[in-house]
Amino acid sequence: MNKAISTEIPKTGLAGLKENWRSDLLSGFLVFLIALPLCLGISMASGFPPSAGIITAIVGGLVVSRLSGSYITINGPAAGLIVVVLDAVQALGEGDAMAGYRYTLAAIVVASLLQIGMGIFKAGRLSSFFPASVIHGMLAAIGIIIMAKQIHVVLGVTPDKGSLISTIEQIPHSLMNLNPEIAIIGFTGLAILIVWSLIKNPVLKMIPAPLIVVLAGIGLASYFDLEHQHLYLFLPDAGFLPHHEATIGPKFLVAISNNFMSSFYFPDFSKIASLEFWEAVVAIGLVGSLESLLSAMAVDKLDPCKRHSNLDKDLTAVGAGNLLCGLIGGLPMIAEIVRSSANVNNGAKTSWANFFHGALLLLFVVLFPRLIHSIPLASLAALLVFTGFRLASPQAFAKVMGIGIEQLFLFVITIVGVIATDLLIGVAMGVVAKFAIHLARGIKFENLYKIHFNIDSTDADAYVVEIKDAVIFSNFLSLKNALAKLENGKSVVFLLNRTTLIDHTVMEFFHDFQHDYEARGGSCEFSGLDSHLPYSEHPLAARQLRYREVKP
Repeated sequence: MNKAISTEIPKTGLAGLKENWRSDLLSGFLVFLIALPLCLGISMASGFPPSAGIITAIVGGLVVSRLSGSYITINGPAAGLIVVVLDAVQALGEGDAMAGYRYTLAAIVVASLLQIGMGIFKAGRLSSFFPASVIHGMLAAIGIIIMAKQIHVVLGVTPDKGSLISTIEQIPHSLMNLNPEIAIIGFTGLAILIVWSLIKNPVLKMIPAPLIVVLAGIGLASYFDLEHQHLYLFLPDAGFLPHHEATIGPKFLVAISNNFMSSFYFPDFSKIASLEFWEAVVAIGLVGSLESLLSAMAVDKLDPCKRHSNLDKDLTAVGAGNLLCGLIGGLPMIAEIVRSSANVNNGAKTSWANFFHGALLLLFVVLFPRLIHSIPLASLAALLVFTGFRLASPQAFAKVMGIGIEQLFLFVITIVGVIATDLLIGVAMGVVAKFAIHLARGIKFENLYKIHFNIDSTDADAYVVEIKDAVIFSNFLSLKNALAKLENGKSVVFLLNRTTLIDHTVMEFFHDFQHDYEARGGSCEFSGLDSHLPYSEHPLAARQLRYREVKP
């Protein structure tokens, strides 16, 4: 529910706690209800023990909230990291899940040191280097992978080990051989999520859908007596018959220790010299940093107080949190967009809401571990399938298509690349394809990484920004840094008459810059855009100069 929230800038630190503790505690409690099942599901889908995700959310709330450069973001494990973490566990463990888990913890520790270094050396703006459609394609591919893997859990079937394509191919087989009780629990969870997404009543919307899914799952699990029920198999001539060789209690319910202190595990660095280890480090560090930065920027746009996160400080804080998580058995964390959006809608005003959400998680796992054990895995899988669908929904394809056909091409080639190879190679394929498109449109090779611009102060109240040649995703970082240093409250005029090409990523940046600068009391004008031909009717589509000015 969107509450009427004052745009007055809240205080920070202990003064902010004293002033806003009621609203932040309420929001932290509601976010805790959302976070608990998601942390469990993301952890198990990543090949980690279920407690690992809760450890991460606790560290994100209690530690990172006190160090970060953001105000209303929630830090914790995210679905977007499932793929890279699971790949690391499988590649490093070579069939031994516990060994792979501890090797991956070591990779998280090293990746976190890289994140801290990136934050210290102010690399927070490097997220701008990646084209917007490639990032969306990466997230959509992650969504498809999550759905492909978790649908089997929803159905109560374990697929044969193999590649991702093999996992997808086995979905019809799992549908034909589903376990009826487990499938009822899983599909009930999906139905609740779908119905809840359509509800408009603001009072009902305050109740977190994941909480309802988990409560319904616990009720159905008790009704079906999953602790003692036998596994069912489907036979074409006889229907569903109990399978005498296996029971489903421990396999289909969350397995978590009654003693939370026993949930801590320590990293194993014995594979630090292997190529697989460093591939895991790069994937976890790069994808985690990129997702966290993008999420933090997205949450800033939702902030009613129009505050801006210090991305470098935020990246350093997330790195410090990941360092601690890697040392004690947790997943890597990011600034998580779904929980952060709920935090905003629930009226949070400061980072103390993040702190309260972590504190409540800690209290819950210490006091009520048996309740967690009664949660069916199918309910958690339903949450992840729904999350994956939102990342790769038809609307996501339609939105990219509306920006331009070349954006859809980049989006699709990134998805195909990630699914066919791995996440980093897929993203690299999207970036290379973007470079190829720019070269085909006549950009000089050196212009791919070098921008020509000049900023003049014509008088005390105005800046003129003249950009020559092409301004694209891979060369505008220096322009972005220069614009960030401009004084607030002045007039900024962009001269684009000699700008040969403006790509979609930069158009999106111009739009956000104008919105933010004008919100801080200034004005922003773009001169020369009418001399450019857009590649689609979308207002932020890439555009090319219709003609060049001919000088005598």
